[in-house]
Amino acid sequence: MSIEGLRQLPSSEKLKLMETLWEELSRPDDEFESPAWHATELAATERRLAEGKEQVLDWDKAKESLRMKAG
Repeated sequence: MSIEGLRQLPSSEKLKLMETLWEELSRPDDEFESPAWHATELAATERRLAEGKEQVLDWDKAKESLRMKAG
C-alpha cells in the first residue's frame, strides 16, 4: 500500500494498521540492532537525570504533555 493509499483510509483503519505495526515492531528481534545514537542519547539523558536537569514523568502525564504540544 502506498502512502497516498494510507492517507485515504479512515482514522479507525489507520489506528488498526498502526497498532499492528507497533505489535510487529515490539516483538523481540535478534537481528535488530539499535543505532549508535540511541546509546548516546540514553547516556545524555541519564547524565541530565543525575545532575537534576531532567524531569521524570509518569507515562500518562508524558502522553498528555505530548498531546498538548501536538495541538
